[in-house]
Amino acid sequence: MSSYDPAALEALAAIVEEGGFERAAQRLNITQSAVSQRLRVLEAQVGTVLIVRSRPLRPTSAGHLLLKHTRQLRLLRADLERDLRELAPSSTGGGREEERISLAINADSIATWALPALDELALQGLPLEIVTDDQDFTHEWLREGQVLGCVTTVKQALRGCKVVALGAMDYIAVAQADYARKHLASGLTRHNFVETPFVAFNRKDDMQAEFVGKAFGLRRVSLRQLFVPSSEGQVRAVLAGWGVSVVPELLTRGLIEQGRLVNVAPGTRVPVQLYWHCWNLESAVLDQLTVALTRAARGALSPA
Repeated sequence: MSSYDPAALEALAAIVEEGGFERAAQRLNITQSAVSQRLRVLEAQVGTVLIVRSRPLRPTSAGHLLLKHTRQLRLLRADLERDLRELAPSSTGGGREEERISLAINADSIATWALPALDELALQGLPLEIVTDDQDFTHEWLREGQVLGCVTTVKQALRGCKVVALGAMDYIAVAQADYARKHLASGLTRHNFVETPFVAFNRKDDMQAEFVGKAFGLRRVSLRQLFVPSSEGQVRAVLAGWGVSVVPELLTRGLIEQGRLVNVAPGTRVPVQLYWHCWNLESAVLDQLTVALTRAARGALSPA
């Protein structure tokens, strides 16, 4: 089996992760021509093109395989750093900035329970990179080898991965208190939802329509929607009187207790089951991530 130069592999990863040769060079602190040279050497060794020079740049199938291999090497180095710190606590070693441990986590989990779960690992020096996407799509990052673990709604374990049930995140419909008194005096109903603006995360977000469909027994729902690509941003928009949003109960509990937000459909909530997927590898770092996320989720979410 061929042995690939770790520096060349990291150059490939930097090109893809940074979206171009110039930014890859800046990250690696080398010249752009050196990045190109490392990629050419790697492509010559593999015998095929690894990067499609499109906009944006994207890896070929072979490039995806080498990217996954690169991230596995990063994980091995992170395990080694952890073990060395245990044997020699005074060691000053640490992972290089470009050797980031990447996870895909949905925005609502980031805004509520997931970040506190990672505090200890981050403070220990684990070079974490968290990418965010809708919970129905985070598993695609793992499937493509771009991350080593993800929080997702997908129950079935992906090939080469293991899965742990985390629990359910409950979603409710909220509005600013004055807005609710003025426009939704009887709450959200099947007669007024059509005229009510809903604040959604982005165009992938079908939670608003799913909630309304469940609340009123409708198979197809058409809504007036505004888009704010941030969980906290959705709540801020609602507080400003933009309309209604279906968001995690965890994110709004305190504001409801303060009377600033109102649950406009108290008889309905949508539980979304979440799962942690990660590569099925023997790794102390992966084990730590799994334990930390599972413990935090089970303390915050409803039982799976």
